[in-house]
Amino acid sequence: MKQVLIIAEAGVNHNGDMDLAYRLIDVAAEAGADYVKFQTWKSENVISKHAPKADYQKETTGEDESMLEMEKKLEFPFANFVLLKRYCEQKGIGFMSTPFDIESAKFLYSIGVDMVKVPSGEITNLPFLEVIAEHACPVILSTGMCEMEEIEDAIRILGSKGNRNLSVLHCNTQYPTPMQDVNLRAMRTIQERFGVQTGLSDHSLGIEVPIAAVAMGAEIIEKHFTLSRDMEGPDHKASLEPAELCSMVQAIRNIELALGSDAKHVTASERENIAVARKSIVASKRILYGEPFTPENMTTKRPGTGISPMKWYEVLGRTAKRDFEEDELIEL
Repeated sequence: MKQVLIIAEAGVNHNGDMDLAYRLIDVAAEAGADYVKFQTWKSENVISKHAPKADYQKETTGEDESMLEMEKKLEFPFANFVLLKRYCEQKGIGFMSTPFDIESAKFLYSIGVDMVKVPSGEITNLPFLEVIAEHACPVILSTGMCEMEEIEDAIRILGSKGNRNLSVLHCNTQYPTPMQDVNLRAMRTIQERFGVQTGLSDHSLGIEVPIAAVAMGAEIIEKHFTLSRDMEGPDHKASLEPAELCSMVQAIRNIELALGSDAKHVTASERENIAVARKSIVASKRILYGEPFTPENMTTKRPGTGISPMKWYEVLGRTAKRDFEEDELIEL
């Protein structure tokens, strides 16, 4: 079975601090994630000076600054991502980053990223999607705030230049996502309608939802993480802490093993219990040589090392070839 791709989303939880970004990479690598993902943008390319903050951003960072001012504090220069990619290589974990503007996307392609993530907010950004479509690099498309028709349009544009290496993540972009709005079954709908590899970009609290998504067939899981939810910044409150990230990764790997195959058969681990748990036909009382076996002198009891109760009617009416004591296995 193909392993679920686990993306540990550092995002902007580095708070604009490279030392903190390196520590996040350490945490993701130690947890066993496949990739650690950051976000790449130039604030002036993405946000107008009139753009308001989202309500969750106001709650976590206050209302004294604009969205543009907040994002400028979190923005890394392009050179930082070269260093982060190199550090990921040293730590044995894949490097990813989400571009939010065309210039940033072209930069990420220039440094040789393995894949590019199209964030939910850019799914209706036609010029941006066309640039992504021009490259053969695998694409992961996030679908928060989307209707199915918008997803269909984005998939069509992204595949317009022949790139068929596309995965689509079901997503809800409320931070944190209320459980009643997660709507995991929509992930299956996306897979059935578009025939693409699917997964979940999860913003709910805890680790239950991504684990459930894997049990439902998710092939990619993306989850925000932080060093501490008590840190200042827009996304920390809806992120996993290091121990939780470790627990999520381990739980996903366990679920992968538990899903197994479609075949139903006796496994090696349980085979030895057949004799212990099943029953055999035994004497319910003393039976003398030559007596017929009847419902009155036979019953079924453990262990299952004798004649199977499934042969009950083959034994009934036969005669005993020797004496049998109570509870002794019947032999023919």
